[in-house]
Amino acid sequence: MVETKVLKIKDLYNDSLEYPCEVLKSGNLVAFPTETVYGLGALATNPEAVRKIFEVKGRPQDNPLIVHLSSIDQIKDFAFMEERYMKVINKLTPGPITFVLKKKDNIPYEVTAGLDTVGIRIPAHPIAQRLARCAGPIAAPSANLSGRPSPTDAKSVIEDLNGLVDCIIDAGESAFGIESTIVDLTKDKPLILRPGPITIEELNDIFAEFGGVDYYEPKKEERPIAPGMKYRHYAPEKPIRLVNREELANLVNTNVLILCTLETQKDILQGAENIYIIGEYSRPYTIAQNLYRSLRYIDKSPYLEAVIEKFPEEGLFFSIMNRLKKAVSKK
Repeated sequence: MVETKVLKIKDLYNDSLEYPCEVLKSGNLVAFPTETVYGLGALATNPEAVRKIFEVKGRPQDNPLIVHLSSIDQIKDFAFMEERYMKVINKLTPGPITFVLKKKDNIPYEVTAGLDTVGIRIPAHPIAQRLARCAGPIAAPSANLSGRPSPTDAKSVIEDLNGLVDCIIDAGESAFGIESTIVDLTKDKPLILRPGPITIEELNDIFAEFGGVDYYEPKKEERPIAPGMKYRHYAPEKPIRLVNREELANLVNTNVLILCTLETQKDILQGAENIYIIGEYSRPYTIAQNLYRSLRYIDKSPYLEAVIEKFPEEGLFFSIMNRLKKAVSKK
């Protein structure tokens, strides 16, 4: 156990980050906010520090990490980038997207789980940018114990990692609530490895001059080539099932917790006491923002099991359903 310092940030642009920067430079771990979820960071060029991430999280060794940089200009220092994609990369970053590129030798294989490719992201969150600027490239998965719902605020990080990391930066809630979209740019055609806040429909338009994008559906026996592709993720300890909207009425005032949208509560679940509102169907980004907080609530609730409303697999709902399918899958 280590003594964890929680650093409360009020001014995202001016409050000192000297302590977490020194923690990273000394080979230790810092949990920090991004616009997607909170990350657990180590200096990406320090293999020993990177190994600590896997040890602390209990993360499988074959699950690669994403490297966070402070600017687009840094990409060429750590990965090979095709010039034809520069216009698109400049359009999409900084933001909630990760590009898989061929790695350079200064990124150790501990980061990439032995792969010759590396996920590169330039986060839009000012704290993440400032941290990478002062400490260097930061390898970081989500700042939770492996398999648990990802944290979207410092309180959730503390629940999982207090006493396991040197520093947790508290800078409020994450804006998007789900992890970045991952696009592989090493193939003939851009390939989506993980859906996220930037949707497949949007990416098809953005990459139109390259023939749009393909979506990669991982097979169970394959090793993951990007984070979030293989293992059971985002899951509460208690059992959870996906249920069609019209079937939820059968569970009103039972011993099962119902996670549903505000519209569903008003339309078919009025008077139900065993419900938890996860957002608004008409505004799917509110569901994404609340998703992991809702999944964490399941374990804190008095109910022994839970169900969650099933959504159509399109737009941002496709990304939400990607996370929910992993949450309900078997251990």
